[in-house]
This record gives sequence, C-alpha cells and structure tokens, in this order.
Amino acid sequence: MKNFGVFDILGPIMIGPSSSHTAGAARLGKVAMVIADGEIEEVTFLLHGSFGKTYKGHGTDRALVAGILGMEPSDINLRNALEIGSEQGLKFEFKEYDLGDEHPNTVKFLIKCKDGKKSDVVGSSIGGGSIQISEVNGNKVEFTGNYPTVIISHKDVPGAVSKVTKFLYEDNVNIAFMKVFRNQKGKEATMVFEVDYEISNITLDKIKEIDEIKKVIVINLTKNGKK
Repeated sequence: MKNFGVFDILGPIMIGPSSSHTAGAARLGKVAMVIADGEIEEVTFLLHGSFGKTYKGHGTDRALVAGILGMEPSDINLRNALEIGSEQGLKFEFKEYDLGDEHPNTVKFLIKCKDGKKSDVVGSSIGGGSIQISEVNGNKVEFTGNYPTVIISHKDVPGAVSKVTKFLYEDNVNIAFMKVFRNQKGKEATMVFEVDYEISNITLDKIKEIDEIKKVIVINLTKNGKK
C-alpha cells in the first residue's frame, strides 16, 4: 500500500490552475536552471504529450519560464513570467515534440548560457506538483528533487562509487536513495545520490578531486535552488 503525505492529498501551495501543469512545471524549470549553473541566455522547451497540446491554456509555458527564472510555484509573479523573462533578456521558444515513451507531462529543456555553455534536461510532472528527472546532459538519471541531490559523472571503473561513499560516510551524510547508470561498460557512468541533508562544500571538494570524477552537480530545491 502506498503511503500518502499531506502534500499528496492537499497539493502544493501554488499559482493555479493545475498542479501538474503549473506547480510541477515550475519545479522542473527550477531544476533545469540549477543544472545549467550559469546565467541563462536562451531556452527551447520541447513539450511532449499533454504538455505540448495544452501548455498555453494551462499556463505550463509561464510556469516553465518562471522556474528557469528561479521562482517558486507559489510566487505571484509566475503569472507574468513570460513578460518578466523577456524584460530580462531571456530568449525562449516552445515546441510540441514527441519524446517517445515518456510520461504525457514531459519536457526537454535545451539551455544555452551567456558563457556559451549548453545543457539539456528531461523531466516529467507526475501529479500533485511532484516531478521526476530522467535525463541530464544525455545521461540517464532518476531523482525527484524532494531531497538534496548530487549527480556525479565519472569513469566506469571499479572503486569510483566506493571512493565517493567513503567521503559521504566521513561527513556523516545519510544516503536516502542511490542509483548508478551507464550507457556503455567501461566508458562514462552517472551516480545519483539523494541525501537527507546538504553535503558540505568541503566534502564536495574532496569528491571533485577524485581522479575518476568528471563533473559534480548539486541540486537543493529547499534553498532557492542550490547550495
């Protein structure tokens, strides 16, 4: 039997009309903003399924841009996010797009920052304001944003995971969920840690110095997007 919390029953504090199309969309945008990790210049939103068919009427377009701007689902300015984004020089475009076998409320963000850095994120709004991220920069992942999350790209070699968990143990960090993904044996892999508390910068620096580690992304939606 599934356990339901108050958030699942009552829904999120949000600007309407739909938790899936606005609250969830805003959270997805905020995760994408954090992952981009820079001053965003341009975003293309590839909208799959229901998102693609109804994004204007349900305010999904406004919510996605609001998230990219760092707004919470409850922010009254969400209603004017398109205008605010344009005023701030943000370029954005919405396209209906078939992403294949994905949840009907799925979006792929194609992001370009002012320093030229590019990133892409695929995520779904799965109901009640909850989200699921399934891909980051071409790498398969799986996390919800409900916990402080660390995404680590690394060489797929023995010992890489244990080196990271050793530092987490030393920092007394409790792992709520952990998954490892790889596209090809012996090439690049991605480990995702959802933890109970934020990881200290000292520990993150130690992790970044591990030879096998290529990139570390930190996501914490409970503190304005990131640590």
